[in-house]
Amino acid sequence: MKTKLLYQTNSYTYECSAKVVAVSGDEVALDATIFYPGGGGQMADRGTLSWDQSAYQSHIIAISNRNGVVWHTLDYLPPHSGTEVTETIDWNFRYRSMRTHTAFLLLCSVIWREFGVQVSGGQIYPDRARMDFAMEYLEKDRIVELEQRVNAVIEADHPIHTYMLPREKAYALSGLVRAKMNLLPPHLEEIRMVDIVGFDLQTDNGTLVNHTREIGGVQIMRSENKGRLNKRLEIVLKDAL
Repeated sequence: MKTKLLYQTNSYTYECSAKVVAVSGDEVALDATIFYPGGGGQMADRGTLSWDQSAYQSHIIAISNRNGVVWHTLDYLPPHSGTEVTETIDWNFRYRSMRTHTAFLLLCSVIWREFGVQVSGGQIYPDRARMDFAMEYLEKDRIVELEQRVNAVIEADHPIHTYMLPREKAYALSGLVRAKMNLLPPHLEEIRMVDIVGFDLQTDNGTLVNHTREIGGVQIMRSENKGRLNKRLEIVLKDAL
């Protein structure tokens, strides 16, 4: 049985009940999870599982999605299969990840519109994010302009909606190139779409805010040449400066 991915429909859920459906060593699989297992450059969530009316609690030290089943690695002897547990997210970590990840997508959109190039890699950290773009030149004055454009989109407070679309219908949409859909696992029958209303449409599986203004603002802190056709930008949320 595949795990129901609750974070895909509501990134703001920070606590829920679930049932243990399988146990393997110090790992448990649940029928549903609010924990993002990591991927696409975004770090896995942090938090705890508790059971028996909170008599037992374990920190989640790792999360992985294997063939549609999300396994949660615990730092305490895991509960038996069939146990009802309470999942609790480290909300401060989650919300900062949501804001940074959404800013990541906005920068990808702005650079695609400006230069027509894809993001070739990236990583989101607790306090910043870095993105690599397949481009040869990126002058300093253009970097300032990119930062201004991203912040203008943030300030415009675009709503952000997500929904699932059959894979063949997603592939049929034109201009959906920022996410490199050809790299998506072939077993995925549905693709999660992210509609930044009035601005852009992308594919993404991570956690996101509901309105762009929640990001608060970003600053491009650094730029690096990482090869002849690879430029790296590092961004931070303004309230982290």
